[in-house]
Amino acid sequence: MGYGLSSKMLVNLVEGCAQARTVLPGQVLWTLDGDRTVHTVVSEVTAAKAREAVEVVTDHMTFVASPDLLVRTPDGWTPARDAAGAAIVWTPARKLCRERLRIRPGYDFGYFVGATCADGTVGRNYVSLIVNEEGFASRYATALTACTGLPARLETVTRPSGYLGRDLPGYRVRVVSSYLADLVRQYVGGDAHHMRQGFPRVVLRDSETFTGFIDGYVDGDGFRSKGRFKGRLVVSANVPFLREWAEIIGARFTPSSVPGRASRLCVADSWPGRGTYRPEAHPLRLRESSWVTVRDVRPRPAAGTKPFTFYSYRLAPHPTFLVNGHLVREPR
Repeated sequence: MGYGLSSKMLVNLVEGCAQARTVLPGQVLWTLDGDRTVHTVVSEVTAAKAREAVEVVTDHMTFVASPDLLVRTPDGWTPARDAAGAAIVWTPARKLCRERLRIRPGYDFGYFVGATCADGTVGRNYVSLIVNEEGFASRYATALTACTGLPARLETVTRPSGYLGRDLPGYRVRVVSSYLADLVRQYVGGDAHHMRQGFPRVVLRDSETFTGFIDGYVDGDGFRSKGRFKGRLVVSANVPFLREWAEIIGARFTPSSVPGRASRLCVADSWPGRGTYRPEAHPLRLRESSWVTVRDVRPRPAAGTKPFTFYSYRLAPHPTFLVNGHLVREPR
């Protein structure tokens, strides 16, 4: 019995996609170690012929393989022939070659996350902030670069004002990085829209980071009280976001009862003395693996007298590899 992939199936080399039959010893493949992408090296390539194969149909593609090739499911490694209806591990193949960032925790990281949650925009492959105040934009750019290493600079732009009926000058900070955009979405629960984002509990890792978060959010959607109250107020229509924040700082929070009006949360200067803050450990790096569903597994016998040729690889240090993003391995 042959194990592996049929000759024309695509595997993910570090240098790009390649057909299974073209992979050579010494080449480096992408694979997954837990939820992060890593490299593994081909030490030997074996070709074997067989008359039976299966077509594995997932949410993203169809690939032809040996019935005994193993795919990773929540219950462990499962032969491809038995995987119909199961979830299997996958990572977006088109994102494998992008730059991975090393996030530095601390005040700047917290400030970047807070300001982005308050006033930023998270696109498919970019993160940006457009504001009227140059000082705020400058602080954001400095914090972004400090915690990600990405170069960020200010640009002068104009913004339309519906209230004044004319364009107003403003400042924009924009960095192109799908990795950073995906990270921010991960931090806020998957959807970075201001009305649907969750509270980014990653900023609770230490008091310095949380202080930066508060300062960044207040710079975007808050202000210091000018009355007898000693503290700052933050404004948002995202009630679950503010409610979770209030629990962390031990504050009372009552959502606005007026339809369409944003709610306010009072962040007193004395909140650290309440003893409600507890540090939490959350990963800073991106979780690069997810699950896709195997929609169907179809037997595919060889046509006529010509058998299938399956290609298998001996790999180190990891015995697994990716088939257009899908994690597989051969039987032991």
